[in-house]
Amino acid sequence: MNESHHHLTLQPGELRLADLRAVWAAHVPLSLAPEAWAAVEASCALVQKITAKGDPAYGINTGFGILAKAHIPNDQLATLQRNLILSHAVGTGELIADNIVRLIVLTKIGSLARGYSGVRPLIIETLIALYNAGIMPAIPSQGSVGASGDLAPLAHMTLAMLGVGPVRYRGELMEASAALQAAGIEPVTLAAKEGLALINGTQVSTALALHGLFMAERLLEAGMVAGSLSVDAARGSDAPFDARIHAVRGQPGQIAAAHIYRELVKGSAIRASHLVGDERVQDPYSLRCQPQVMGAAMDLIANAGRTLLIESNAVTDNPLLFPDDGAIVSGGNFHAEPVAFAADTLALAIAEIGALSERRIALLIDANLSGLPAFLVKEPGLNSGFMIAHVTAAALASENKSLAHPASVDSLPTSANQEDHVSMATFAARRLDQMAHNTAVIVGIELLAAAQGIEFHRPLTSSDHLEHVHAQLRSRVAPYDADRFFAPDIEAARKMVVEGELSASIKELFTVLHP
Repeated sequence: MNESHHHLTLQPGELRLADLRAVWAAHVPLSLAPEAWAAVEASCALVQKITAKGDPAYGINTGFGILAKAHIPNDQLATLQRNLILSHAVGTGELIADNIVRLIVLTKIGSLARGYSGVRPLIIETLIALYNAGIMPAIPSQGSVGASGDLAPLAHMTLAMLGVGPVRYRGELMEASAALQAAGIEPVTLAAKEGLALINGTQVSTALALHGLFMAERLLEAGMVAGSLSVDAARGSDAPFDARIHAVRGQPGQIAAAHIYRELVKGSAIRASHLVGDERVQDPYSLRCQPQVMGAAMDLIANAGRTLLIESNAVTDNPLLFPDDGAIVSGGNFHAEPVAFAADTLALAIAEIGALSERRIALLIDANLSGLPAFLVKEPGLNSGFMIAHVTAAALASENKSLAHPASVDSLPTSANQEDHVSMATFAARRLDQMAHNTAVIVGIELLAAAQGIEFHRPLTSSDHLEHVHAQLRSRVAPYDADRFFAPDIEAARKMVVEGELSASIKELFTVLHP
């Protein structure tokens, strides 16, 4: 990719996580590097050569899956490819969000442009035109088992190129034919191999997992900020963040996390006020072990990011063409096991960020542990304060425990037992969105609780970093002086977490998370 995110020039195989984040966050115009077209043309020419020769080649002039023994004559190859798309477009459920659809289309373009899939340049040009026009195929989120590729959802993506089915365009759901006409894009007639190349591949599960990855990054940052604020609210110690502790263990995420915690709490007058004469020897684990837990989550997130970046650049359809020696080879790159494993580990990280945050909320509202007024309100009894906000956090943390169950260990055979082991990567990745929103609410409630706790220590102040975060929150949510309709406050805090606002002013502390 080029260095600017006002426009992306796609060099196949060279996408960076920063490019993928940019496309996830906003609609960035796209073009393909001019030098990439030669490889596309070479693989297309090989398909045409095989077709002209007439020897059976899977996916080019045969049926699909267990029907591969059926030879299809040349005059029916276009019908074969169209039938493939129509019959495979069997998705159901809510439509995938536009920012994730952008990642699907981008990574599909990048995969086809590597030059091993045998599609004509026209196919890639049409996908780029759809993307740049903001025509987002309406892709149902359910119906893929994450092997043989994301067949059903990618078939729905491909329908848009044919001018069939619904798309989202300019904020409206409309027929693809009308959107293509409005944008001046000609529907395509698929040639040999092209339908299969478009629907084989892991782009949907990968895009859903990338969404989970980017949400997890924001949750990690927000959880560390809220957790640091809770340390001061509970008058906890910063001694557990001492670099020497973490150096002798050697876990890289833990070392990086401890550094961030030290920087976040540095210079706190609240901390200085109880350095001498505090009878407490050790804080509860939810305060003391934050570098160990969040550092481990950081390592999992980084590892998932490496896997998903490789997959975002990968060629994952089947069969693959190798123009250098004229080979056409059937394999199984469409099996999304790496994505399923990455998504399952992201689920663990997202669940644990929320679980640790929920424990800190429980600590803050308990006067015996925190030393703060019960339920963080001035007149407990008359006011319930944060009592039931904590119940919401507990409910969502419990939901996440169930959702964190690994999807990758499940498999149901499909296609008359030809496809007898599958990855379930698409669900593994899809459930990350719900988990991320659950954790965002928990961290948002902690942010509100910790901000409330800080105010009970006035006129003492927290660190400069944390006072800035406190001011950001208070610009949106007033202090909780007495019981009021609480849900809007929680929603405002949740949005700050989800949109990355908590760390926006201190991004330099989190550069380790953004390779």
